[in-house]
Amino acid sequence: MSASHPRLVDARWVADHLDDPSIRLVDATVHLTFDADGAHTESGRETYRQAHLPGAVFADQLTDLTVHGGEAPFEATSSQELARVIGGLGIGDEHTVVAYDTVNGIWATRLWWQFAFEGHDDVVVLDGGLKAWRDAGLPVESGDVQHEPASFTAERHLERSVGTTDVEAATRDSGVLLINALDRESFASGRIPGSVNVPFPELVDEQGRLKSLDELRPLFESVGALDPKVAPVTYCGGGIAATAVAFALKGLGRDDVAVYDGSLNAWTADPDRPIEKDA
Repeated sequence: MSASHPRLVDARWVADHLDDPSIRLVDATVHLTFDADGAHTESGRETYRQAHLPGAVFADQLTDLTVHGGEAPFEATSSQELARVIGGLGIGDEHTVVAYDTVNGIWATRLWWQFAFEGHDDVVVLDGGLKAWRDAGLPVESGDVQHEPASFTAERHLERSVGTTDVEAATRDSGVLLINALDRESFASGRIPGSVNVPFPELVDEQGRLKSLDELRPLFESVGALDPKVAPVTYCGGGIAATAVAFALKGLGRDDVAVYDGSLNAWTADPDRPIEKDA
């Protein structure tokens, strides 16, 4: 395990546990791009098939773990459906899940959060993802991996997520701290009133690895996110980067962080809801 975060592991730790039957490696990649027409997402299944950690399965968060036609594009799927999908990947209640992605870590933390939302806390994230694995000179596989189906229990922990009605109330409640996880420019151009900003790109170093807790602590202290008198709620554009901030806060001892799953996609669906901007 990495000493820098209780839910983080490095490539060497994973390599040492490749033959451990209690471990399940999961590629959580989704490709997210932006252009003049907005955001576009694409399943990472094909890049997984090209190269993945030995023995890793692919969890398609875009197609299998998301409600289609829900409040927002990435709304978490139902407990029943998640249990079916995860069990079908060969992940059972007894397994330690190692989540990683090939992008910037936010899809791995999104999967970490979905497991936690359903009561499965035995999940760690590979620091730096596939890049860190390859940088360590470790081997990759191609094609698909299949395990025998397993029994996975999903029991939703509602305190780990909030909806739009809760966030509307939070804008009038000094006991709730809304934390926007987008970059500083995006935060300045539009946010839920009363929010503070902890940009997810500032959580990682140049190699895409999570900064140490000693480096992260001042960033969160500066916005009051470590104050025990407030309840942190993280959000972003679509509920993905928000999980990276929740993950970092977990390492800093906050076990009470909720994620606004719909995030700005849901908040701005009603044009009458207020948006705060820098002057």
